[in-house]
Amino acid sequence: MDFMGELTDRWTPLKYHEIQYRLWTDTKRFKVVAAGRRSGKTELAKRSLVLNALFCQRQRGWFVAAAPTRPQAKEIFWDELKALVHPSWRRKDDSETDLSIYLINGSDISVRGLDKPQRLEGRPLDQIVIDEIDDTKADSWDNHIRPSLDTIGRLGVAWLIGVPNGRGQLFKHSKKALGNDDWEFYKWISADILPKEYIDAARSEMDELSFKQEYEASFVVFEGLVYYCYNPDLHIRNDIDYNENKALIFAFDFNVDPGVAVIMQELPLKNNKGNIELCTSVIGEVHIPRNSTTPAVCRKLIQDWVHHDGSIFIYGDATGGARSTRDIIGSDWDIIKEYFKQVPNWNTHYMYSNRNPAERVRVNTVNSRLKNTNGDVKFYINEADAPNVVKDFEGVTVLEGGSGEIDKKANPELTHLSDAIGYYLTEKYSISSGNSSTTLF
Repeated sequence: MDFMGELTDRWTPLKYHEIQYRLWTDTKRFKVVAAGRRSGKTELAKRSLVLNALFCQRQRGWFVAAAPTRPQAKEIFWDELKALVHPSWRRKDDSETDLSIYLINGSDISVRGLDKPQRLEGRPLDQIVIDEIDDTKADSWDNHIRPSLDTIGRLGVAWLIGVPNGRGQLFKHSKKALGNDDWEFYKWISADILPKEYIDAARSEMDELSFKQEYEASFVVFEGLVYYCYNPDLHIRNDIDYNENKALIFAFDFNVDPGVAVIMQELPLKNNKGNIELCTSVIGEVHIPRNSTTPAVCRKLIQDWVHHDGSIFIYGDATGGARSTRDIIGSDWDIIKEYFKQVPNWNTHYMYSNRNPAERVRVNTVNSRLKNTNGDVKFYINEADAPNVVKDFEGVTVLEGGSGEIDKKANPELTHLSDAIGYYLTEKYSISSGNSSTTLF
């Protein structure tokens, strides 16, 4: 049957790229792909999965698109895979519950989260694509996935793809390609695919190391301080004053020891290059060292800022805390809303998301605001009014032996203020990490 004469509109023409073409035509079992954001790696993987499933001649072929969690996998793959499969290729309706597409030749295409990788066991696996592999559980490949691909007489194949996260699983798997006939490693940068204006925008919004990791697919090793772009000579400015005509920003991280909040404004300031820029400016903090509660933090904010007559935008930890007060008088966010109703001249706007951003995204966004790839500083702290914020940026360290993760145990009093700032900056300034679907060969 001439399946290729029945393509859906989703099969858009693709731009030729030499490395991607070699990846597409490679017959090795295991392909490791480290590529920059929005540069087409996931698009290639989706098309490979659909075509291999469609032309599979094995009995009950099984082809899986996977990501670290089921919601991630569904968001990345499900709608796109359905759009790539022509109605005439299906033997029955898709399963929205099981996230499976059933092809006319008996093959199944399934979308799976690797938060429970054992669910891939028990059935021969013909191909798997794992996106964002650095964020999957470390033992998923060796203990659950590889055995399902090694059925005697029915060897499966895999694409392990993503943007590097330090020296994580992508890095470890890339080393397997050295002198191993079953493995091959591919790498390309976003600038090969994306228009120059996209790359220039990313440079202006990201710090240097994050740009190298996210857009140049470099295996960056983050050592020492989490906020490595922080420099007191650049970022401490005691000439920053509260502007009564500008909106206030309150940012929360829910904790007991200490209880914290950060007060910020976006102010037009002369930056390190002498240009007037709208800069994120820390003009105050709440820092209650011991036995704090959300009401205590709220009372302190009201005491300090009750005179503000205008808008207040409120950001913070989406989880809303996890203390017993939630069971008594509601979540932390409920408590905040009740307290702030007491201030009639405040026009409050609650901007927190339903879920927190990934730690890597949050840290990268803070660093990019501290100093982007072009050397622009757009974040300042008034140390006199926020001394503990300064201590956070000076002292928060990465986890030894990790891939740049924050070490939460090194000093339990640190991380909370900078986390709160990160929640705000990520909501306001983080770059979307979508996938391109029209720029491949």
